[in-house]
Amino acid sequence: SAPAAPSASKSVGQKIADAAMSKQGAPYSWGAAGPDAFDCSGLTSWAYGQFGKSIPRTSSDQAYSGTPVSLNALKPGDIVSYYGGASHVAIYIGDNKVVHAVNSGTPVKVNDLNYMPVNNAVRF
Repeated sequence: SAPAAPSASKSVGQKIADAAMSKQGAPYSWGAAGPDAFDCSGLTSWAYGQFGKSIPRTSSDQAYSGTPVSLNALKPGDIVSYYGGASHVAIYIGDNKVVHAVNSGTPVKVNDLNYMPVNNAVRF
């Protein structure tokens, strides 16, 4: 059979990453889960929810509910948690980058994977 065309259907993970990327510039608001403002786990929950995937609402619950993934095996859509206790989460978008709702005063944006100390990564 012929190889798939480059525009072959995207993985759900890539679609989740794209959904989160579509919110770049949205304001951070503690406890917010979109569609106009987000906290870190609100953005991840919202992006997954666009594709019928229900994941836990808090960053620590997200970090310890999915299937652990090593950092060298990350795929777009995986959730990366930061700091001991997984107090922050982001969505991996590929190319060693994540998109996340950073903190108060900083809108949703892209940063390097190691912008903050990585705790773990999971796949749902």
